[in-house]
Amino acid sequence: MQPLFADPTAPSLPLQIVPSDSLAEFLANQPAPIRAWLEQSRFKAALGDIRLIPGADGVAGAVVGFGTPQARARLRFGLAKAVASLPLGAWRIEGDLTPAQRDEAALGWLLAQYRFGRYRSTAPEPMPQLIAPAGCDLAALQAMAAGEFLTRDLINTPAADMGPDELATAMADLAQRFGASFTAITGEALREQNFPMIHAVGRASPRAPRLLDLRWGSAGPQLTLVGKGVCFDTGGLNIKPSAGMALMKKDMGGAATVLGLAQMIMQLGLPLRLRVIVAAVENVISGNALKPKDILTSRKGLTVEVNDTDAEGRLVLADALALATEEPCDVLISMATLTGAARVAVGPDLAPYYTDDSAMVQALEAGAVAGFDPVWRLPFHTPYEAVIEPGIADLDNAPGYGFAGSVTAALFLRRFADHPRYMHFDIYGHMPADAPARPKGGAGQGARALLGALPAMLGL
Repeated sequence: MQPLFADPTAPSLPLQIVPSDSLAEFLANQPAPIRAWLEQSRFKAALGDIRLIPGADGVAGAVVGFGTPQARARLRFGLAKAVASLPLGAWRIEGDLTPAQRDEAALGWLLAQYRFGRYRSTAPEPMPQLIAPAGCDLAALQAMAAGEFLTRDLINTPAADMGPDELATAMADLAQRFGASFTAITGEALREQNFPMIHAVGRASPRAPRLLDLRWGSAGPQLTLVGKGVCFDTGGLNIKPSAGMALMKKDMGGAATVLGLAQMIMQLGLPLRLRVIVAAVENVISGNALKPKDILTSRKGLTVEVNDTDAEGRLVLADALALATEEPCDVLISMATLTGAARVAVGPDLAPYYTDDSAMVQALEAGAVAGFDPVWRLPFHTPYEAVIEPGIADLDNAPGYGFAGSVTAALFLRRFADHPRYMHFDIYGHMPADAPARPKGGAGQGARALLGALPAMLGL
């Protein structure tokens, strides 16, 4: 499905936005029947609270509360709460909104159109549409929503239908849509072409592991995105308990998010060269599965002691990052659902990230505000480097330190990125409960923030 604004020439109904502190003034200016209806229905203008306004021939419009500044700070896309309660048709926003509030309302409306209907016997119900408010960048908002829809679809699809081969097909389809090139290295060819850690993690699955590589654009600075595509993670021989596997179809959320961001970039035609690298594997159990205490020699030549086969994401990313740094690029970014420690640190709503580049931080923080996509910087704390050095090999994939699990994982990846303008995201990729414009299930994190940051990061 594609998120769309309504035809601006279509007949439309007014959706009046009323902040809590303006309610009394608003009511005083309404005709007596409307004022009486709103008062008798106990309309308090709470954020997302909606009342339909009756007319002679049915619904004549609607009033939706905009709440207080405190309420709006606590709930992103609060106006989108009202979308599902509106009758079908085209609506136009009326009210005194700042440009940022207008953009949030418009983007939230688009994101609220998302439905994952692949496995339902009936088609999803249609949704009311919004006439884009004046001053909005329609192309950017629609690209952000479309990229997010792709990410959600990929994450929400069960592993039976979204293994390494299906993820490769999705990436190939994306490349074909936008005239990009696409290549895949599969199965034993990974070992032969020096991707030993991707091969080692994925070899136990009958669905062969893959290294996927998309390229787009012929001029401008180069952006390279690397995504973790673990399509299902049992934990390997260090098997997870059943509760730990419940959400593991989302362990390819990093790959899904970089593909969503790639779609945004290509749909908008940004003047850059884009490369997207995804390591696509299943981490399952068979007789040839990776074993605890195995030592792997990575593509970069660094040896890694495998102290936990459930810390496989950093292994496949390491080979992918090593490939990414074998040719020049201006900015290198990796995204992965990598550690539970990141969730403990910041919860499911923030996208934690790491970088040593202060200019990239400044650009990303501004992009996060503009894209309504919150992020939080965590440190590449160099004194913890010793923790990831086990002594028997160059690196340890799962040090038994007991602290700073997300930081030590990020430091592990930095050994392979070897790029001064490197940024790593340790995302969750999932909404644990319904929220306005963000239903329970797969979710992109950090992509809109990065989209807004790219002009400053790359000098576009």
